[in-house]
Amino acid sequence: MKASAVVRLRIPSKKHSEIIYNALKPETDKCPTTRSKAIIEKSDASLVLKVEAKDTVALRAAVNAYLRWINSLKNVLEVLDAASF
Repeated sequence: MKASAVVRLRIPSKKHSEIIYNALKPETDKCPTTRSKAIIEKSDASLVLKVEAKDTVALRAAVNAYLRWINSLKNVLEVLDAASF
């Protein structure tokens, strides 16, 4: 692998952190492409996303995909929290 990135995301809620981690873990276990691979880890009040790729184009695509998934999950969780009785 020639390109890599590490993204540390602070998640304010431990519950949300656990949900996001569990939702993305299957995606990291079986990568859909051979051009990149990702690892997600839990660390205290944050999630750590590590991405390695064969080139910068694949790295950018993988990081963007994971960040979009995380953002979508965060938005859904916020809506669910707001709708709680």
